[in-house]
Amino acid sequence: MKNALTIIALTLMLLASAKAIHAHFSQVAGTSAIASFAMITIDQRAVQLEAYLRSHNSPLASEAGFLIKEADRLNLDWKLVAAIAGTESTFGKRIPSNSYNAWGWAIFTGHNDGKHFVSWKDGITTVSEGLRYKYMDKGATTIEQIGRIYAASPRWATNVHFFLNAIDGFAPKAVGDLAVTI
Repeated sequence: MKNALTIIALTLMLLASAKAIHAHFSQVAGTSAIASFAMITIDQRAVQLEAYLRSHNSPLASEAGFLIKEADRLNLDWKLVAAIAGTESTFGKRIPSNSYNAWGWAIFTGHNDGKHFVSWKDGITTVSEGLRYKYMDKGATTIEQIGRIYAASPRWATNVHFFLNAIDGFAPKAVGDLAVTI
């Protein structure tokens, strides 16, 4: 029963996030109508990332599509911001209360717990833009170069690489992690 509910919930989420199918009929030569249908396209990266985050019970799982949208908008590796969250907070599970800060962002500001975001989306956008504009556009283009600026730990880059590779190679194993194709 639980697996059936999980599959139904995943189906509903996919339907809600996918572009709506619509038919458009137009008159051609005054006598015939041609139907055209938009294709539903589901970004498999989002399906894979969401399943990976769910396998870690991450509160970021429902934001997988937004993580990818921001990565695409800013020309970042689609796994990078999630991998940093894995390194910094076990994918958002170990964060300061009500901070939505899964990335250890702005710890240097003097606050013990860094910046507090108003939502996961706010945090994802701020961190993604920060990585692009404050790191990569200023010459820190590798994980190692970013790590020297981003974190005090010399293992930071190794840990981020670990999660990048883990996300990249992830294949859902449990019924609840499987994507539903309609």
